[in-house]
Amino acid sequence: MASAGSVDETAAAATATATGTILLISSDGERFEVPEEASNLSETIRHMIEDGCTEGGVPVPNVTGRILAKVLEYCNKHAADAESNKEELDKFDKAFVDEVKADQATLFDLILAANYLNVKGLLDLTCQTVADMIKGKSVEEIRQTFNIKNDFTPEEEAEIRKENQWAFD
Repeated sequence: MASAGSVDETAAAATATATGTILLISSDGERFEVPEEASNLSETIRHMIEDGCTEGGVPVPNVTGRILAKVLEYCNKHAADAESNKEELDKFDKAFVDEVKADQATLFDLILAANYLNVKGLLDLTCQTVADMIKGKSVEEIRQTFNIKNDFTPEEEAEIRKENQWAFD
């Protein structure tokens, strides 16, 4: 026998789908009602909608509420302004990545979430941001930027440089 709470949640999810919104539930239990147009930017969610798997809400087990909110900010803007000029979306994208790249943990969590949810535009944008952070830097600068410990001995490092001399020319 279902509890009153689960009946209400099922009814709410069915109503949400009927009104063109999808209920997403993050790994930490946060609930997001998302316009279907925005949720369709995620191939993963779009396939679940097409397969009728949205009753009761769509669990997003690998994404926290904080990160899912950022993914949805991106999706909502791109869905709402899909027909607007590219310049406006480029400005949004630049401001979006400028905000998240200040916190590398958030940036990398966004990459993982975009990959998991298959939001191609967001995945491309965030990966390009990391590539831009690396571009033109030495190995030591990259280690400093990303807080990477050098675990090679000087001998191992010399051997790797010798084996891959072509990369250092």
